[in-house]
This record gives sequence, C-alpha cells and structure tokens, in this order.
Amino acid sequence: MSLSENLTQIFDRTLDSFKMVIPIEFTFDQPRLYTENLTNVTYGVLIMLTGDIRGQLIIQGDQHAFQHIGEMMFGMQLEGEMLQSFTGELGNMIAGTLSSKVAGSGINMDITPPDVLSEQQKEFHLMHRIHTPVYLKDTLHMQIIMELEEAS
Repeated sequence: MSLSENLTQIFDRTLDSFKMVIPIEFTFDQPRLYTENLTNVTYGVLIMLTGDIRGQLIIQGDQHAFQHIGEMMFGMQLEGEMLQSFTGELGNMIAGTLSSKVAGSGINMDITPPDVLSEQQKEFHLMHRIHTPVYLKDTLHMQIIMELEEAS
C-alpha cells in the first residue's frame, strides 16, 4: 500500500477512534491535504507515531473545547493542571485506540507519551499531511492534523 493510501486509511481510523473515545456529538469536514509548514497551536496535544509508519498526530483547539469534552465525560469543569492532564490523556486514548485499530490491518504502530501544547508553533517536515476541522458545537471547534512518513 502506498504512503498516501496508508495516510488516508490511518486518518479514517483516527476519526473512528475520536468517535469511540469522545461520547458527545460532533461533525467533521471532509479531510483535506494540509499544505502549511507551520501551525500555531493555541491548545492541544501531540502524539508521535512510531513503528512501520512514523509521524505525528496533533489534536488542537482552544481550551474551551477540551474543557467541554472533559465536562461531558466527567461531569465537572476542568482547569489548570487537571485540564492539562485530561488533554494529554485524551490524546493518549485516541492514539491508543488508533494503534489498536491499525494493528488489525497488519500495520505495527506504537505511540509516544502525549505532549500537551499551549501557545506554541509547530513545524512540519514531512510531505504527507492531512487534516480536518472538528465541530463540537456552533462555537467549539478543534482540528486534527496528521503527518506521516514510511519507516526506513
């Protein structure tokens, strides 16, 4: 399978993982190629992907989007260190579910511990990137960005 086919397949499984982990209604736009070399992350989580395919998964939005998800999942408002911890664990759950899903396709994928990002600029180095906006409510938006390369 080509890298672009793998990227599409893995990104589709990422969206499935997002739906499995987060128990609220949301919608996605059609995934598109991501051509920017830099992105400004207001708030989010980065998970590195290792194994047969290497890359990174970024789930970003503003803190209110992550707070809303936390409140829906745990019934309480999360702030400060609790919000940071939750954001990292949310990324870990989504990427872990993704890793399990792609293993069924014969792709070996491991994940690194999550890195919570706040007001940071993230640079992309690989050519194969895809993204989609995620809409939780009329005013709460997130974005999923995935960048992949084949392991050598």
